[in-house]
Amino acid sequence: MSGWMPYFIAVLLVLGSFLPVWAASHAHELPPGLMLAKRYQGTEALEHYGVSEKYDGVRAYWDGMSLVTRSGRNIPAPEWFLAQIPDTTLDGELWLGHGRFSEVSGLIRRKESDSHPLWQQMKFMVFDMPEEPGSFAERYEALKTVMADYRGTECKLVEQHHATSHEELDGWLYEILEAGGEGLMLHHWESQYHAGRSNDLLKVTLVEDDEAIVTGYEPGNGRLKGMMGALRVKLKNGREFLLGTGFSDEERESPPALGQRVRFTYRGLTADGLPRFASFDRIRPME
Repeated sequence: MSGWMPYFIAVLLVLGSFLPVWAASHAHELPPGLMLAKRYQGTEALEHYGVSEKYDGVRAYWDGMSLVTRSGRNIPAPEWFLAQIPDTTLDGELWLGHGRFSEVSGLIRRKESDSHPLWQQMKFMVFDMPEEPGSFAERYEALKTVMADYRGTECKLVEQHHATSHEELDGWLYEILEAGGEGLMLHHWESQYHAGRSNDLLKVTLVEDDEAIVTGYEPGNGRLKGMMGALRVKLKNGREFLLGTGFSDEERESPPALGQRVRFTYRGLTADGLPRFASFDRIRPME
């Protein structure tokens, strides 16, 4: 064996020991092809849709081995939590309860969150099986069968209901809002699972919402002197505007970082096509 060959073999052995770790950390560089919701307009034929609560958590995709965010980033859940999830692909929401989105978001952003006690309270609210063939009605029946055999406590089935009128839907919406929830979701019974935003999945809330990227800051005045007065944010279409309401003093003292994705609510558009009465809602998880 030539003089350099032992060193070459040693390098290969070292690299080989790192390959499984590298593969695991890069298993989801591409985002999963999830169904995304459009907004309910009030004119849809409700008999074609299943109705469920819109859980205010972090969207999570289970591929049978790991949980990942909408953008494909691995969620650092503890092994005991992952071991309780059924062995099939699932689409759902990590949820701690009404009004606790910031806790969920903060938990999955932590570098070493798998030992955090909040995982003991976490629920994976599952509403679809992406790789199950057939319509949503057929996938939902298959999901009910999977969850009927489930003996753990970490996963919960998101139950679907039938609404006979828009008035009934409004009644359910207000019940959810009064309980501290965010809204409702409509799944078209005949829809195949597919990536992207369409009328096959609709969200029902009192206000509209969107997301933007933080590009700058405006200083506060008066009582807000020394703090952030407004965020300069960029929409998906490239247009920028100032987002100045909806922040706590703590959030103004430590505002979202440049490049961070934030969600805001608004009521319609101005004559210039910008969100009207835009109000900061939350920082979206780093994905």
